[in-house]
Amino acid sequence: MQHSEIQTVKQRFGIIGSSELLNRAIDIAVQVAPTDLSVLITGESGVGKENFPQIIHHYSHRKHGPYIAVNCGAIPEGTIDSELFGHEKGSFTGALADRKGYFEVADGGTIFLDEVGELPLSTQVRLLRVLEAGEFIKVGSSKTQKTNVRVVAATNINMPQATREGKFREDLFYRLNTVPIAVPALRDRKEDIVLLFRKFASDFAEKYRMPAIKLSENAKVLLTNYYWNGNVRQLKNITEQISVIEQQREISSALLSIYLPKDDNDRLPALFSNSGCENKSFNSEREILYQVLFDMKKDMNDLKKLVHDIMNSQQPEIKSTESLYPNSYIAHNEPRFNTSNTEVEYIPETKLRETKIYKDIIDDDSFQETQDYQEIETSNPPMSLEEMEKQMIKRALLKYHGKRKAAADELVISERTLYRKIKEYGIE
Repeated sequence: MQHSEIQTVKQRFGIIGSSELLNRAIDIAVQVAPTDLSVLITGESGVGKENFPQIIHHYSHRKHGPYIAVNCGAIPEGTIDSELFGHEKGSFTGALADRKGYFEVADGGTIFLDEVGELPLSTQVRLLRVLEAGEFIKVGSSKTQKTNVRVVAATNINMPQATREGKFREDLFYRLNTVPIAVPALRDRKEDIVLLFRKFASDFAEKYRMPAIKLSENAKVLLTNYYWNGNVRQLKNITEQISVIEQQREISSALLSIYLPKDDNDRLPALFSNSGCENKSFNSEREILYQVLFDMKKDMNDLKKLVHDIMNSQQPEIKSTESLYPNSYIAHNEPRFNTSNTEVEYIPETKLRETKIYKDIIDDDSFQETQDYQEIETSNPPMSLEEMEKQMIKRALLKYHGKRKAAADELVISERTLYRKIKEYGIE
């Protein structure tokens, strides 16, 4: 399909952008339109999937027939069969008259099933019969009816995964997915972001009768590099917010950053990274050891028993400790165990490593320095995740004299998350 033809389609349906991925999706939609093949449109929420069924309907031989869009996720499970296929009078409570379903009304046209992945399994069976034989039965009826409908479906879920988990019928997925169209996310078409912002800003300026907002160069860079979880819909909403709220018409990067939500996916305590202890999610050795202790909580009782047995068992004189305890696990300045007059039992390296980690945790100044291995009660439960979060937040606030921004930077979380945690744990 030529570039000029794609531009004509964009102008007709109000699609903004010059991305190759977007052009490819439009090209497929126009090419498949003259056929009666089922089409499955996939893409994240907010990318504009609803434009493509309209393109397919307009360029098909059904363009003079009805076009019906159905949001499957918005219809209650108990009534969706009636909505799609109709029902007979008296078939259920409240069925006071016969009702035509969408597949009967759309006969000779196109039906767009948005969020098709939300359909109940029982309805999926009925839909499969429509796709394979063009037949359906109304709720409460035994009479088979025919329909000639082009089905275009869309979803934002991972359909192959849904079929593996048994949430969506595999045969229906392949029947719908005869021709797949993938609509790219906004972050995958960066060259279109500023164009879309300019279009939305112009539309809102006309709507609210005010001058259109403009971006500084630094603001354009910030806008382009943002992740855009909500895609085009999120960009449109943010443009409208700025247009209405801000008095100045040129938007700087500092002002724009106020309107760009920061990801709130971080959760204390941060996970320990295999890349090394220098991970900035941790700012002290104690926090690293706390996290290691939490990850090993299922094995704690076994480790305590191991340490207790080692310290209380009498062992014979070891002629060569280096052969039993590698230097990588026992430092030269650590005291050796008292080993005399008993048989030596070989201890695997993995257990020695765990013993070393556990001893380091016990030696931390958060424990009593006078405690010995024997004094650790095996009944003490490991510290919970919530308690660890609370202690880490308290330490950070104490360190920075209650300054929340500095404490949030220390913990590598957003200030909003820190404020929520303070309220949740009742920290003064």
